[in-house]
Amino acid sequence: MKHYNLILFLLSFSLIFTSCARKGRPDGGPKDEDAPILISAEPAYESLNFNDDNIRIYFDEYIVLKDLNKQLIISPPFKNEPLITPQGTPSKYINIKILDTLKENTTYTFNFGNSIQDNNENNPLENFKYIFSTGNFIDSLAIEGSVKDIKIQEAKKNYSVLLYKIDSTYNDSIVYKRKPDYVTRTYDSINYKFTNLAEGKYFLMAIDESVSDYKFNSRTDKIGFLKDTLYLPKDSIIKSPIVLFKEVQPYIFKRGKEVSKGKIQFGYTGNQKNMTVKLLSKVPEDFMFKTEFEKDKDTLNYWYFSEKKLDSLNFIISEDTSIDTATVFLRKKKLDSLSISPNIKSTLHIGDTLMLMTNNPIRNFDSSKFSLVNTGDTTEVAHTLKMTSNNKLSVLFKQKMKTPYKFTALPNAIEDIFKVKSKDTLTYTFSTRETEDYGSIILNVNKEVESPVIIELLKNNEVYKKQILKTSGKVEFNSLIPESYSIRAIIDKNNNGIWDTGNYLEKKLPERILYYPDELPELRANWISNLNFTIK
Repeated sequence: MKHYNLILFLLSFSLIFTSCARKGRPDGGPKDEDAPILISAEPAYESLNFNDDNIRIYFDEYIVLKDLNKQLIISPPFKNEPLITPQGTPSKYINIKILDTLKENTTYTFNFGNSIQDNNENNPLENFKYIFSTGNFIDSLAIEGSVKDIKIQEAKKNYSVLLYKIDSTYNDSIVYKRKPDYVTRTYDSINYKFTNLAEGKYFLMAIDESVSDYKFNSRTDKIGFLKDTLYLPKDSIIKSPIVLFKEVQPYIFKRGKEVSKGKIQFGYTGNQKNMTVKLLSKVPEDFMFKTEFEKDKDTLNYWYFSEKKLDSLNFIISEDTSIDTATVFLRKKKLDSLSISPNIKSTLHIGDTLMLMTNNPIRNFDSSKFSLVNTGDTTEVAHTLKMTSNNKLSVLFKQKMKTPYKFTALPNAIEDIFKVKSKDTLTYTFSTRETEDYGSIILNVNKEVESPVIIELLKNNEVYKKQILKTSGKVEFNSLIPESYSIRAIIDKNNNGIWDTGNYLEKKLPERILYYPDELPELRANWISNLNFTIK
């Protein structure tokens, strides 16, 4: 009996303990949907002549701080971030320890965003602010507007928007060196709003920053700015969005290094236009080399070959007026194995060319070791082979619609720069489609701008095809694979055929990009999509 009573006691204790430890409302009770309420603050909310270094804010229930580092915006920003406690544990108050010297006659705003939530149901106290002034009044002026990225069609969020007072300390380089006078962010939309601003002249800009320090780093950050000075209280609504762009970085040579036997990479940063590499070292008569820029990387590949052993090579690297030298010591003992792959999978689309791509430059190829067969009627197909780059061999032939093919390369068909020949028989099967398997997009362009317009067809946010228009007219994109596409227009103000970005120090904005206003339906086979695009 005692044993039975002990079991009952332990079960009852366990149920009571579990019930007490359970977070939230009792089962069946009404759900708490109310956000925490501010009870009081020391010093009081909107205090004047503020000179304290500690703030305590009280609430009517236990609260927790969530994503405080991402949500909290202090404007004007501090040099040293304040110490805010408690974090990680529920509390009925927030304590703010100020570690900076406050500016005179300035209104400060602590915007907690949605970081303050009740402990039980995580109901947020939305856009909660604590405000005080070190002067004898609270500044009340505001500025609001929007931000967009010139290269992104769908709106992105979470940009830093910076406001600088134009006074005796202001200059163009200030955005690189110190934090702004006021700051806000575009957390929940593309829109921003500054509040509690003082009257005066301002410079307004936005950055998409890699490090949240409110300073512009042109190597990593995107920037956008308004060219005109803002005057408060006059300019409170900014109708034109701040347009973000990435600046072109100046060319800087980094170094040359051996990455494998017979292959050197020359690294650089910035915009190269005429970068060349000249060999200074005396080399054997059989020495040969090939160079090629690596796609989407700031790298120039330099392959070389000689039967004789070389210890090092000296180079001059030139780019316009920039000249650098490099000595590359040759220590690698292993060559990159020759690899060959086609540029297509199972279908050769209209207008495409079958190409064999190699990792090492091609020295020679033996045309007699290649064959192309129409597998539908087993006939040989006449073709020619053409080197279209160091690492690409194009297969040119008259294509027939809806036809299966087999392309074969026998052993020793290709020899790379290191005199290594292909070992295996390579066989690729593919087919072509009918004209009816493709669609077309016909764009009637009404051009209301003076500059030429570059019309770009995008697939997966990459430029797939483009045409340039100097007058209003029709643009046709034919033989398109049935997929999703989008269209944009570049206002080519300097008439150079490419999009040009902006530059902050030159106060130059990027060339405008306009996206087709509606989402294009997915293109269907044997279908023509007729669209109208007015460019203003």
